[in-house]
Amino acid sequence: MSESTSSAPVIGAPPQQPEDPPHRARSGKGWLWLLVLLAAGAAIAYYYWPRSGAGGNSGAGNAPATSGSGGRGGRGAGITPVVAARAKKGDISVYVEALGNVTSLSTVTIKSRVDGQLMEVKYKEGDIVQQGAPLVEIDTRPYQVALEQAEGQQLRDQALLANANVDLSRYAGLLKQNAVPEQQYATQKALVAQDEGVVKSDQGQIDAAKLNLVYCHIASPITGRVGLRLVDAGNIVHASDAAGLVVITQVQPISVVFTISEDKLPIVLTRYRAGQQLSVEAWDRDAGTFSDMRKRFAIGMLATIDNEIDQTTGTLRLRAIYPNKDYALFPNQFVNVRLLVEQKHGVVLIPNGAVQITSDNKYVYLVKPDSTVTVRNITSGTSEGDQTEVVSGLDAGDVVVMQGVDKLNEGSKVVATIAGEQPAGGRGGQGGRSGRGGTGKAGRGKAQ
Repeated sequence: MSESTSSAPVIGAPPQQPEDPPHRARSGKGWLWLLVLLAAGAAIAYYYWPRSGAGGNSGAGNAPATSGSGGRGGRGAGITPVVAARAKKGDISVYVEALGNVTSLSTVTIKSRVDGQLMEVKYKEGDIVQQGAPLVEIDTRPYQVALEQAEGQQLRDQALLANANVDLSRYAGLLKQNAVPEQQYATQKALVAQDEGVVKSDQGQIDAAKLNLVYCHIASPITGRVGLRLVDAGNIVHASDAAGLVVITQVQPISVVFTISEDKLPIVLTRYRAGQQLSVEAWDRDAGTFSDMRKRFAIGMLATIDNEIDQTTGTLRLRAIYPNKDYALFPNQFVNVRLLVEQKHGVVLIPNGAVQITSDNKYVYLVKPDSTVTVRNITSGTSEGDQTEVVSGLDAGDVVVMQGVDKLNEGSKVVATIAGEQPAGGRGGQGGRSGRGGTGKAGRGKAQ
């Protein structure tokens, strides 16, 4: 007989507990993951809610404006971070700007005054030579021979003159004795005068030969820089050559010739006639805003003003003189010129970047004590470098927005970082992460 497989309960046996279903064994782990996700969500909401809230319950919209960003949690709705600048009193210069050309005060083309072979060149191209320094040597032998011939001719004629003087003395004695006719004495006297003229002419020939010898030794007539030589040693040069041997240009001192429009002439002429020394700066053509001092070549003084205005252009030429001790200015170089005509003292200055320009006026965004901005119309004056004079509309100490104006409107609330000033708290207005509702670490920065 086969065994029974019935599952009927045995009488008197302890009751069997039903087995737990499989899903119950995993329910504890599920709750653990749920708690982790809820904690992560709460942390994210805690961390980001003050930055993204629009006022509401976070209180960020009612937080006082702080300098800088106020930390990650300190930025309320509608608060714009900007870079500002404080208007201050200072000095500013009034310049007349022009384009100038560096011009040498003296340029000499060295030419030979005699014909002959160029024997020696005693300079190096580009050297600075002093006045009287030897430059080139021309063959002197033909002129030495001519000198000797002239001296020999003079000795011969001097002997004839001496003999004529002896005859003249003899005839003078005989004339007193009526031994010779008076006409013969007069003829002899004329002969003596003739011989004296010949001797003097011979002396002229000697002097000319000596002068030609001097011309064979060419020296620099001025102090300046020599250019590239035009003729090499060994060539035959002539006094009629048009090109010359070398060009010498004076570079110390040197001048800059520039032009200004006739409407700017009165202020320049008034100070020039009053005897004021007007400073003239020479700058590189790429100087830009004239703020990089490395591009300023030299500072000189206005020397003279031309005597008439060019009617075709309505401009007037002026010349400034520069010592040029460092040879920064080079002949025929184009430079930007700034002629100082006035120095203003104690005026209100702001950076150029704070000035906003429209077709009608100029204005700035003024930061008020409550950290809001207002549009303030201004009247500007002289601009120099990155500074602009404010004639009216601002006072020294006013704070104006310099960067971030594209996000502003009338009454916008801002967090202003003032350029060049240390913010309160010594941390540049950067608050901690816990700057909730304008409290905690974010409250360290204060509006500038």
